[in-house]
Amino acid sequence: MMTPMDLRERIEQRVGEFLLFALTPPRLTTPPQRRQQIADATLERLRPIAPDGLVVYDIDDEADRNPDDRPFPFLPTMDPVEYLATNLSAWASPVVVYRAVGKHAESTLTSWLGSVDPQQVLSVFVGASSREKKMATPLPRAQELRLRVRPDLLMGGVAIPERHVRRNDEHMRLITKQDKGCLFFVTQVVYDVNAAKNLVSDYHDACRGRDVAAVPLVFTFSVCGSTKTLEFLRWLGVCVPRWLQAELERAGDMLEASFVHAVANAIELARYCRRLGVPFGFNVESVSIRAAEIDASVRLAARLKEELDQA
Repeated sequence: MMTPMDLRERIEQRVGEFLLFALTPPRLTTPPQRRQQIADATLERLRPIAPDGLVVYDIDDEADRNPDDRPFPFLPTMDPVEYLATNLSAWASPVVVYRAVGKHAESTLTSWLGSVDPQQVLSVFVGASSREKKMATPLPRAQELRLRVRPDLLMGGVAIPERHVRRNDEHMRLITKQDKGCLFFVTQVVYDVNAAKNLVSDYHDACRGRDVAAVPLVFTFSVCGSTKTLEFLRWLGVCVPRWLQAELERAGDMLEASFVHAVANAIELARYCRRLGVPFGFNVESVSIRAAEIDASVRLAARLKEELDQA
């Protein structure tokens, strides 16, 4: 009987087929006792599912990227490093900690890199949300720091299928990031499955053309239970095809309709990646703090875990 591989091994060996669940840290104004209650309740929800790892986001104000009114107001949240150390210590499996490097001083990133445990923590470095944004630490510099201070920290990057639709070069961005040490990529929320499949196809061909092995592409999925959540997804840059937006809006139960759609998209992408031999994973998040949408996201994670287990 084979010994199961943990998340780190699956990424290093380019195996894929893993499940992540993403969390947004509590607001900075949340009292310490309430922060712990939120963390405990989250881990209790996830215990029956046993995802291969958590993702903890580093939330930044992206008003410079999108001048439109934000459907939900931006409220500063805890630093993911602090949230992990203070409130998620009971979680034993790996954690992917996002670092919005532009808002952190070089000294802060260097200190964190020097103290992080690379056996439990992986990281995704995120650059500026727009060219105009002032950066405390530019992404290339953060990548250099990681290589110098903590080269054994598994580093991932961001993949944006919607950007590939506009510019047709996202696959080459992935290759460039891969050359700089990225061993996996996490997409933003996928609602347009064709955009994601186009990116997978072009990335696969680019890797073959350069005789390099593809690294896992982690597709993020989320449910949508209200028109305001739908507006927020679009504000974040998620492409919701017009036919799908109409279908969700006319559905008697938007939350359930989005759940069914997310499952269908995940299965389609899994089959496509398996056919091409591109390693992949799933990541589930809730972009809303409404209890019903959080519960549906947990249910979605359980369903996608079943899909992976049946392969």
